[in-house]
Amino acid sequence: MRYLVWALRLVVFVVVLMFALNNTNVVTVHFFDQFSADTPLIVVMLACFVLGAVLGLLITLPAGMRRRREVARQRRELDRLRHEADHLRDAANRHAQRQAAQVPARTSAA
Repeated sequence: MRYLVWALRLVVFVVVLMFALNNTNVVTVHFFDQFSADTPLIVVMLACFVLGAVLGLLITLPAGMRRRREVARQRRELDRLRHEADHLRDAANRHAQRQAAQVPARTSAA
């Protein structure tokens, strides 16, 4: 399985490299008529990809943090319930031992 993952990574790398080498044409990028730059197309595409990835991560960050807080709250609740179950189990065992000690032992009449 490990070799399959590395083979897939190699294929993706080669495809991306071929794509980059085939898109080296220079394009003019205009930004609000104030700024223009002549850059290779792959640089523009890479910048757009990085910007999109960063914005995507920033958009999903609040939901991820909310999930982490919820998981932490549920873990605390689980620990509390386990502690309570242990306490109740110990109390039930003590009660059963007291009940067993109070019942006189029956002797069989022969």
